[in-house]
Amino acid sequence: MSRARDAELDLVEVAPTSDPPVCRIMDYGKWLYEQKRKTREAHKKSSRHTATLKEIRLRPETDKRDLEMKLNHGREFLEKGHKVQFTMFFRGRQMLHRDRGYAVLEEITESLQDMAKIERPARMAHRRMTLLLVPK
Repeated sequence: MSRARDAELDLVEVAPTSDPPVCRIMDYGKWLYEQKRKTREAHKKSSRHTATLKEIRLRPETDKRDLEMKLNHGREFLEKGHKVQFTMFFRGRQMLHRDRGYAVLEEITESLQDMAKIERPARMAHRRMTLLLVPK
């Protein structure tokens, strides 16, 4: 009972267009605080589910074990709902062995095909080859 006396109660007009206008006795400051909290929570939840683009960088001579680690990172990103772009960089004479790059990216698509689909297949652009995967 003492808590109700401490709270500052206000007469708030709820529906001014109705006939007669509807008013309510409530703690307006508390109501404003709760509304702000609700919008903040809704914003947190909505930003959590936005799919962002995650990039994983490779080289044509990336070792098998390193490739497995990068695949695991890609798998984690896909599980969280992010898009994953695998980018392979070529330097100097590596440009002569583009087929090795296509083979590595093909291996990646085969290992992740259970949880991802190809949005943009592997293609060359200047000295980099990219592959874009999205979660199923």
